[in-house]
Amino acid sequence: METHEELERGLKNRHVQLISIGGAIGTGLFLGAGKTIQLAGPSILLSYAITGGVIFLIMRALGELMLSNLNYHSFLDFIADYLGKKAAFVTGWTYWFCWISIAMADLTATGMYVRFWAPNVPQWLPELIALIILLGLNLVAVGLFGEMEFWFALIKVIAIVALIVVGAFMIFTSYKTSAGHVAVSNLWHYGGFFPKGAKGFMLSFQMATFAFCGVELVGLIGGETSDPETVLPKAIDNIPIRIILFYLGSLFVIMSIYPWSSLSADQSPFVQVFSEIGIVAAASIVNLVVLTSAMSACNSAIYSTGRMVRSLAQEGSAPSRFKKLTTHKVPGQALVFSTLVIFIAVLLNFFMPSGVFAMVSSIATICFLFIWGMIVFTHSKYRKQNPDKVAKSNFKLHLFPYTSYIIYAFLAFVLVVLALAADTREALIFSPIWFIVLLVIYHLKFERKG
Repeated sequence: METHEELERGLKNRHVQLISIGGAIGTGLFLGAGKTIQLAGPSILLSYAITGGVIFLIMRALGELMLSNLNYHSFLDFIADYLGKKAAFVTGWTYWFCWISIAMADLTATGMYVRFWAPNVPQWLPELIALIILLGLNLVAVGLFGEMEFWFALIKVIAIVALIVVGAFMIFTSYKTSAGHVAVSNLWHYGGFFPKGAKGFMLSFQMATFAFCGVELVGLIGGETSDPETVLPKAIDNIPIRIILFYLGSLFVIMSIYPWSSLSADQSPFVQVFSEIGIVAAASIVNLVVLTSAMSACNSAIYSTGRMVRSLAQEGSAPSRFKKLTTHKVPGQALVFSTLVIFIAVLLNFFMPSGVFAMVSSIATICFLFIWGMIVFTHSKYRKQNPDKVAKSNFKLHLFPYTSYIIYAFLAFVLVVLALAADTREALIFSPIWFIVLLVIYHLKFERKG
């Protein structure tokens, strides 16, 4: 008789709150802000605000699902119940692929950041060391994962708050930089708020969407909190405040300090701002922050892919050995399997250190759009099939079903945006192959047997 082992509910409230903050602060903010500002100018503030608003609606839908049945540990369980086994199979392996590709990209970034200090170190070596350390931490206990993410997220938060505080001081004192006086008017004095027109504004949604990829991890960790009914709603409802503070606040300050047209697309705006006020070690400080951010993302990827593989195994969509938990109540074999796949990034960086991850990251973005769409579609099914349970719920997606229509429209819009640029267009064309392969595997494994 099979025993149903339970994952350890070892995450505390402070873990979930900081992990949810960390999930809303990606490397895109630290690394991609300069490029995105050059693409859209100050209108990037509006694109981040719109994207953040839609993400909040998606998270409300996910939170309502997770709190409707505390026996479920991930949204895959809901998809299997409401949409069937085939949908759960495709969604589960797609979500796994999303995080695997993000982990590969961030692991590569880790090697690049270390070479900033030690240029003679081969790029693959720090990646291998980081991967071994992160796997070890994930195998010990979920509480240790939460502790690591707590400190990773805290470093990112401190860096952004420092930027905002220093920037606010410079704005109020009309501080003079090499590009002129610091002023809020810099947001519209250089070609207006939409200097690159409608197309530039639209293209900025690609980076804005990618920056929020992974924020749904809050819903995944909801099953491993000691008090999900209190912790999860608080983490989700605080997302808008965090978006305003961390994304809009930091970008507002950056473009007030420097005219957007003076910012380099190839350099972190954070480096430029701290360098301007005389902190000589600014480059190293920011490099440490982005290194921490990359390792945090890789840590989250190992965590989430291990849970996804275990959920798939419980549904019969992956080998049964991946269901087993270690004595620390973590899915050890599933974690090792995902880490071995991520290890391919180390091999790629050993043989060909450049040019592999641009398309993989674009495909991951497309796959995340699919994941978010499936979460909202499952939520709609739940709402229609459980009117009594919905009536008793204290945590809901407001103005349903109209908010669901808004989400679907936004996801479709981002797909159109991805078709506008050559590099993302290739990924958009290639992505259907992934889904076709999954459907073929499902047919061969399940339907043909039946």
